[in-house]
Amino acid sequence: MSDKCGEVGEGGVSCPPRVASGPDGHELACYLDVGLARTTTGARVFGAMKGAVDGGLNVPHSIKRFPGYDAEAKKFNAEVHRAHIFGLHVAEYMRNLEQDDEDSFKRQFGKYIKLGVNADAIETLYKKAHEAIRADPSHKKKEAKKKDTAKPKRWNKRKLTLAERKNRIKQKKESFLKRLQAQAEA
Repeated sequence: MSDKCGEVGEGGVSCPPRVASGPDGHELACYLDVGLARTTTGARVFGAMKGAVDGGLNVPHSIKRFPGYDAEAKKFNAEVHRAHIFGLHVAEYMRNLEQDDEDSFKRQFGKYIKLGVNADAIETLYKKAHEAIRADPSHKKKEAKKKDTAKPKRWNKRKLTLAERKNRIKQKKESFLKRLQAQAEA
């Protein structure tokens, strides 16, 4: 396994050491089950697989599905792949949309505008996120958002408790007995 550490993969990207190993010391292979997801070149499921591979898992794959692979020339462009990893394609789309259609830009990138993130800051944003993950890769649970105390809308009646049902029956009996007495006196 030590012979695979530090190896330079296709496109000049160095491969991290593999950390998954079985009980007998041999490397385990993890297989990507995409389910019903479409397996087109550049699909998000392959981005998740790339993250698993970069994290040290041995997932058999081909670079043909990563962004930057040209099927006609049968060549892989690592720069295009790097641009997708660091969100440069999003920054380019942001710039184009800002110039072409201001309303669509405000609608699609409203949160970015509110947070003061422009197209030039996206790469540094992604780099900071990658550094934070490398510094502490453990999952942190987020606190549940507090719900509004407004009364939720109901379309059916709430179920009565046992005490409420018994009280309702008692009131009906009393009402019925009063009606019988009124009829008997009349």
